[in-house]
Amino acid sequence: MAKKSKKQQSGGTPATVALTDAGVAFTVHSYEHDPSHPSYGEEAAEAMGVSPERVFKTLVADVDGALVVAVVPVAGSLDLKALATAVGGKRAAMADPAAAERTTGYVRGGISPLGQRKRLRTVLDSSAAAHATICVSAGRRGLEVELSPDDLAKLTDAVSARVGRA
Repeated sequence: MAKKSKKQQSGGTPATVALTDAGVAFTVHSYEHDPSHPSYGEEAAEAMGVSPERVFKTLVADVDGALVVAVVPVAGSLDLKALATAVGGKRAAMADPAAAERTTGYVRGGISPLGQRKRLRTVLDSSAAAHATICVSAGRRGLEVELSPDDLAKLTDAVSARVGRA
């Protein structure tokens, strides 16, 4: 088991530690998570008072046998065919939740595109570019991080493509 850094021991998540270490400007938003809410992303948008078009969910898919991260607005859904095309694949399906959790090191509903245990290929929906900042999971249910889409793309080596649909 890897040792936790002092930042992680003091309450930071691997995502916030990665942002701090990269020197990227970000804001952490926390809220009380309601386990009965039907959608983690919509709950985050409502709790923070942020438009659902600016709050992005992190989804893990299996593209031709390899796990890939898609970051799409919570207001819509993931277009699996577009995701496969964006990474040069043929077929995509949602990943097994246990495999997603094991690979990223995060629990479902708290998977962040940042600070993953095993860095996965990432596709950021191109709609993110329309916003000065977007919110993504900070690695825990009830915790979001707000940052520029450019910084998110740089830190995750993300490809930008239209992979979300309304």
